[in-house]
Amino acid sequence: MIDVAALRAAIGKVEDPEIHRSLEELNMLREVEVGDDGAVRVLVALTIPGCPLKDTLTRDVTAAAMTVTGVASVSVSFTSMTDEERNELTRDLRGGADPSVIPMAQAGSTTRVIAVASGKGGVGKSSVTTNLAVALAASGKTVGVMDADVWGFSIPRMLGVDRPPTVVDEVLFPPEIHGVKAMSMDFFVPDDQAVIWRGPMLHKAMEQFLADVHWDEPDYLLVDMPPGTGDISISLSQFLPMAQALIVTTPQITAQRVAKRAGLMAKKVNQEILGIVENMSWFTGDDGKRYHIFGEGGGHALAGELGVPLLAQIPLVSEMRSAADAGAPIVVAEPGGEAAEAFTKLAGVIEELRPRLRSHPQLVIN
Repeated sequence: MIDVAALRAAIGKVEDPEIHRSLEELNMLREVEVGDDGAVRVLVALTIPGCPLKDTLTRDVTAAAMTVTGVASVSVSFTSMTDEERNELTRDLRGGADPSVIPMAQAGSTTRVIAVASGKGGVGKSSVTTNLAVALAASGKTVGVMDADVWGFSIPRMLGVDRPPTVVDEVLFPPEIHGVKAMSMDFFVPDDQAVIWRGPMLHKAMEQFLADVHWDEPDYLLVDMPPGTGDISISLSQFLPMAQALIVTTPQITAQRVAKRAGLMAKKVNQEILGIVENMSWFTGDDGKRYHIFGEGGGHALAGELGVPLLAQIPLVSEMRSAADAGAPIVVAEPGGEAAEAFTKLAGVIEELRPRLRSHPQLVIN
């Protein structure tokens, strides 16, 4: 005999892979039937028809059911929520707040927002953002990445995301991979089109990425900033006044001079600067010798000028480029490698540098 109550409880604990709430909590578990031969039939209501993670749900529900004594086989079928049920679900997830509210900008939010910035392109902001995010997730943190580079988006490709966000009643559920949730304009722009927007449209897009996306209060939200100090940087400083800045440069003095502008802007809008990350610091040859291809001293110089610490020096490795092209961050592709270890150490340093300001965003940080 199968204990039906125990069976339903076991299946009800299965989490929806996008919302990360249990099926019972989300009212997605609709029917559990048991046959005389130990065959179990389960009916689950999906948030939307054609949910891309049905296979994951089928696997997890089956595994949970098979832990109950007497279960011989499991059949999982699906229906979908009604419009009214979806509306109720999104209201519950928002906690009854106004849809335009940005949760992580509210008092009491536990999400630590870090803007990864530089004054120019080509220094590896996206690589740093991607690998730092994965390293933080590997340490047990919940992490989201917002690709704010509307024109040069690259985060989904670097992470290896293979599906767009799911939209439920105007709420976007970001895809997750390597323990990192990601949102990017890349999901909405065809490959043969360019984003040609002025300030107001950029402002609205950033607001939607923050308010309409169900980030679910992660421990960290890393924002991959566009180059320079233009409209997007200004908008995000308004939306996320408690964000901290992480400035990326290379050892080249020219790059350091331009990256300084991002640091000066962070100070101008009262953002705390965590420190400097020097990318492409050296290349280690087969002879074990370090070759400083892009020169030396840029990271130390920038840290000194801004009065902040140099947090990490990331070596130049060809595998980082090839891994990013293949959708496998170097932290995943070569976890024991020189670059991966540098990102793992950076994640530890970031965790130790807790925010100094939590309630006075207008206080100027010197």
